Order: sequence, then C-alpha cells, then structure tokens
Amino acid sequence: MRAKILAWLNENVPPKRIQHILGVEQMAIELATHYQLDPDIAAQAGLMHDLAKYFKPQRLLELARAEGLSIDEVDIAAPHLLHADVSAIVARAEFGVTNPEILHAIADHTLGRPGMSQLSCIIFLADTLEAGRGDTPELQALRELSYRDLHQAVWHACDYSLKYLLSTRCLIHPRTILTRNWAMTMSFDRVASAPLNRIPA
Repeated sequence: MRAKILAWLNENVPPKRIQHILGVEQMAIELATHYQLDPDIAAQAGLMHDLAKYFKPQRLLELARAEGLSIDEVDIAAPHLLHADVSAIVARAEFGVTNPEILHAIADHTLGRPGMSQLSCIIFLADTLEAGRGDTPELQALRELSYRDLHQAVWHACDYSLKYLLSTRCLIHPRTILTRNWAMTMSFDRVASAPLNRIPA
C-alpha cells in the first residue's frame, strides 16, 4: 500500500511537498507510538493527508459538492481549504481506504474539527509541526507540547496559525475558530477535573 501511495504522489505532487508528506508521516508515527495508538494507521493517514493538495480549485469544489460536503463562502473564495476533505475522498476512491478514523484524520488535518479523535489531533499537529516546517523556538515549544497534551497542542497550534493568517490578511475559516475553542475548552475541562493537591491546614 505504501509503495502504491508513493507512486501516486510522485505523479501528482511536487518533490518538495512529498518531503513535507514524509515528514508528516514520520511525526505521526512518533506521536502515535507515544500515545499508544497504531503507528501503521497513523502512517497511512499522514502519507495520504495531502493527496488533493494540488488539485485545481474547480476540481476541489466539484468533488466536494459531489460528496455532499458543506461548502460555505470561505470555501468558495479559497477552494484550496477543501483539499483536506477532498484528500479523504481520494484516499477512499484511489486506495480503497474505508477506515473512518483514517478518513476523518485526513479530512480534518487543515482546519481541524471539534470532537477530533486522538489520531485526528496527531495528523493535525504533524502537518503543522513536522521538522521541515522550521526550527523556531515557537515551533520547538509546540512540538514538545504535542508530546505532553494533544488538546493543548491543538489549541496552541491553532493560535499559531491564526497569528499567521491575521498577519497576512488571509481569510479565516470558521472551523479553525471552532477547533481552537473546542481544544481550549477540553484543556480547561481536564485541568478543572484534575484532583487538587492541597496542603493540609
């Protein structure tokens, strides 16, 4: 399966993007192993997360509409934001992937989604934080956080992306905001429910 996917990628994706994809695959394996998930499933999701990255805007919109996906004004103005959802469609159509966890992880790797599984969080984070993205102190801190707390890492990765989008005056998809708020709430809820270590009076 991996060889088949790589052959497809070599025909449809530029070499530089393939290096990114391999970086996502590697980080997904490492995070999955750390959180005691199946590394083979994480590897597949990582390897297929950008299948539709270089599809033309009209093709992205056509495939999304044919699948019955919800499309809003931001998607229409910036169809490249649909590439994650469409990559899941391609994974199913081209490679026969039926595992819903893999398909959800592929579909949610760019914008995220409230209620994401651990695997989806891992692919979301690996896409932002794989080694090829850079080595700034902020990225290093986010990588370290991703091995301590997935929800906190998703929250802060969303903040990291939002800062970039605001500084470059890009459209911001509502799902990014919803994902950020969900991950932040999950982090706060876990802290609130943790037992307190009180010093006896």
